[in-house]
Amino acid sequence: MSQAPPDVVGPVSALMIEAWPEWYGPGGQGDAAADLAKRGRHEGLPSGLVALVADAPVGTVALDATSYGAEPGEGPWMTGLVVCPKMRGRGIATALVAGAERFARALGYPEIHTATITASGLIRRQGWTLARSLDNGYDILRLALG
Repeated sequence: MSQAPPDVVGPVSALMIEAWPEWYGPGGQGDAAADLAKRGRHEGLPSGLVALVADAPVGTVALDATSYGAEPGEGPWMTGLVVCPKMRGRGIATALVAGAERFARALGYPEIHTATITASGLIRRQGWTLARSLDNGYDILRLALG
C-alpha cells in the first residue's frame, strides 16, 4: 500500500461520502479527505489502497489497527471497502480485499478482521470465516493469514 496521488483524493472522498452519507456527509462525524490522508502511509497502519481503472479511482479499502465491532486483541482490520456503483461486478472489490490481505501478511500479522453488513458474501468467498454476528446486522469476519 502506498500514498495515493493527490488527484485521487477528491474522487475517492466523493465515493466515500456517497457510500456512507450518515458518517461522511453533511452533519456526519467523519472527514473523508482526512481519513484518506491518514491512510496515505508508506508503512504501518492505517494504510489504504485505491483501485484505478484508466487512471481513474474506482474503489478503495484500508487496513487499520481497529474498527467497529473490535474486541480486545483483534486486529488489524480491513475497513472502508467501497467500489463505485457503476464499476461493481468486475472483480475490483475482490482485488482490493486481496491487496489488504497481502499488506497485513507483509506486516507479519497472523490474522485480519473486518466488519460488514453488505459484503459478507463477497468476503467469505475469499476464505474468510464468520467470527460473530452483532445484533445490528454486522458480521465480524476473520481470515487466518498463516
